[in-house]
Amino acid sequence: MTPLRSSRRLRAFVPPAHQVALKGSGTHLENKLKNCQFKQQSSAKKQRKEQRKLRQAITDVSHKTLKPLERYKKKPEEEEEFLESLPVDMMDEDDLEQIKALAKKASFLTRDISSCAPVHAKKRKTEQPVEKYEKMPRKMQQEEQKELLHLLPIKDKSGLIPQSMEKPGVCVATRLPVNQLELRTRRLTEKKLRIASLSSAVLADPHVNIKKLKELRAMLMETDPCVAVTVRKLVMVSLAEVFKDIVPSYRIRPLTEEEKATKVKKETLQLREFEEGLVSQYKFYSEDLEQTIKDWKQKKQKRSQAVSLQSYKGLAEVAIKCVCDLLVALPHFNFHNNIIVMVLPLMSSPIRKVCCEAVGKLLKQDKLGQASLAVVKVISGMVKGRNYNVKPEVLNCLLCLRIKEVEMKRDTEDTAPKKTFMSFKEKRTNLSRMQRKWKKAEEKLQKELLEAEASESKEKKIQLHTETLNIVFLIYFRILKKAQKSILLPSVLEGLAKFAHLINLEFFNDLLVVLYGLITSGDLTYRESLHCILTSFHILSGQGDVLNINPLKFYNHLYKTLLTLHAGGTNEETAIVLQCLDVMLTKRRKQVTLQRAQGFLKRLSALGLHLLPDSCVGILAANRALMHTFPKCDILLDNEMQGSGVYLPELDVPEYCNPQNTALWELHLLKRHFNPPVRKFAAHLMKGAPSEGSGALSMELSRKYRHNSLFSLDSSVKDMTFSPPVAGPPLKKKVSEHFTIGDVFSDSELKTQIDAALQNGSEQTSLDFTSQHTQQDT
Repeated sequence: MTPLRSSRRLRAFVPPAHQVALKGSGTHLENKLKNCQFKQQSSAKKQRKEQRKLRQAITDVSHKTLKPLERYKKKPEEEEEFLESLPVDMMDEDDLEQIKALAKKASFLTRDISSCAPVHAKKRKTEQPVEKYEKMPRKMQQEEQKELLHLLPIKDKSGLIPQSMEKPGVCVATRLPVNQLELRTRRLTEKKLRIASLSSAVLADPHVNIKKLKELRAMLMETDPCVAVTVRKLVMVSLAEVFKDIVPSYRIRPLTEEEKATKVKKETLQLREFEEGLVSQYKFYSEDLEQTIKDWKQKKQKRSQAVSLQSYKGLAEVAIKCVCDLLVALPHFNFHNNIIVMVLPLMSSPIRKVCCEAVGKLLKQDKLGQASLAVVKVISGMVKGRNYNVKPEVLNCLLCLRIKEVEMKRDTEDTAPKKTFMSFKEKRTNLSRMQRKWKKAEEKLQKELLEAEASESKEKKIQLHTETLNIVFLIYFRILKKAQKSILLPSVLEGLAKFAHLINLEFFNDLLVVLYGLITSGDLTYRESLHCILTSFHILSGQGDVLNINPLKFYNHLYKTLLTLHAGGTNEETAIVLQCLDVMLTKRRKQVTLQRAQGFLKRLSALGLHLLPDSCVGILAANRALMHTFPKCDILLDNEMQGSGVYLPELDVPEYCNPQNTALWELHLLKRHFNPPVRKFAAHLMKGAPSEGSGALSMELSRKYRHNSLFSLDSSVKDMTFSPPVAGPPLKKKVSEHFTIGDVFSDSELKTQIDAALQNGSEQTSLDFTSQHTQQDT
């Protein structure tokens, strides 16, 4: 290649700006041309050398591999022609020898595979031995390669063991336990601080920082597997507490289109934004809680895999507690009916205890009656929809209703007073125009005041209570009619006993027939039969006075079953027995004969002998009330007989068992009872239960142990401890060192002589005290 040609090629590659610069340069231009030529020649030379090496290596490999197979052998003439055909400027003799040497070392087919030494490494003076783990075969990575962090190796007997871990972006189960715990603690601390800062900001100024509720609620979707469960629980509890603090004491209604279009002040606009954001976030939060509970019920695995199936139960328990807190704390706020529908079906689930307590607390503190009506409606639909297959706790919650007054249906002709209604014309003639105007304005003002105070009028309360009680009785009557053998019957009977005085008069006859049929069927337990009796007498003691019904069969049944009262630790039926005695004897004193009262008094005294101290005190308190109600019962304190006949304790009719011909001898046994209150009550009754004088009860006992006081003494059968504590036996005096008469009876020889004297009977025998005295003297 001549210099002229190279210069032409160089100019062809030079950009126009450089060509302009060439016109005005001298030696500088020549130097640049020389440098460019040198660079081009060196690069071309390197390319040719590499091509030569590659071709030579291919030829050597082909020759050496084909020779042992003897498949194909090139002729020398063909080889010469092939070499001559190659360009002359691409090969030199030195380069050819160097390439042959490199080909022998580079080809893995020409070298010994058993040798593990590197091919291109230079020989060192002191070669290090190859480690065992270097000779071990590597496994092919079929899975996706993960980013690893190489740690310090561990040394044991076998040698060095390499250690590695993934980057801390993902929580891996293969991580060392200590590192994993530290990592989880650090992340959890960061999340806690974040939750605390957001909650504090919202509580500090809710109207300004209401948007931070959304950030806090977004943490319910935490996806970090290390801390997802704990963070979600903390966020649930934090949001519940925040909502209980910032929710106003009124229901927020949605704005109309006209109200949105009108211009308002800046403060009003800020209040509207706050209310709108609060309602929306509260709705989303309740939906998140509901979805958490549904996932636990359905055991539906999520795609994110952040929370395992085993963690669903813990999340659901926290969600249920938060929902129950909102149910009790915010009965006046929006979406309360939705929360009721969410909680009540859970009253038959394994976590029903928390839900039942929350519903009972809600019914106790409900003053307006709206929440109670909503709860009763849901319970009625649930009982009917599940075909009475619900837990008894669901109906037991209805006992917490605060209903004392309802609208009674009365006959307009007989019982109800005649009401005088004024027509519109009469009102108009009686009031002037100005008076009617003032009255209308006053009614409007009164209504606005009630709305501002978030209170309802008395008529509205009575109306709500009446509707609620009608649904409750509908539930009870359905179960009595269609499911008498279900486990809900005790709860129904207990509820009827509480609300029986509010039942309409038209249901009395049918209800008494049903109750007596249940008692005589023999399918009820003793507690359930007591509830039937109590319900019947509640009905007859109220509006049932006008009915011509003889309750003698209920008296006989209670008198007959009194002695079957449980005498052990589970004596819960004693409370119901005392309530029945109060309703049947004390409150209906005018319809009770003296013989019936004396019969119950005698049987109750016998019953007190085998009851525990707390129940015995209650029975004696009932006897005291009977003696005060029927003063002529004091004839049972005398041993003289009144009239003819003998007392028949086995007879089941109190009027015909001749109770006037017996005495309360049980009081003498109870007077020596180990419990102090029982002894005091027995001594008080033996003196005729006086209200004043030496035999009267102390003021403390009289107030504490009234006839309707139940379980007045706290006793523990297991530990046998009492409140107040029972005084123990007096301490023994120290035995004197001198001789006493008591020491004589401890002598074994004297005891044998006494036994012999007693066996001889009338025969006179003398006792020898000489040996005894001599022993004492010595």
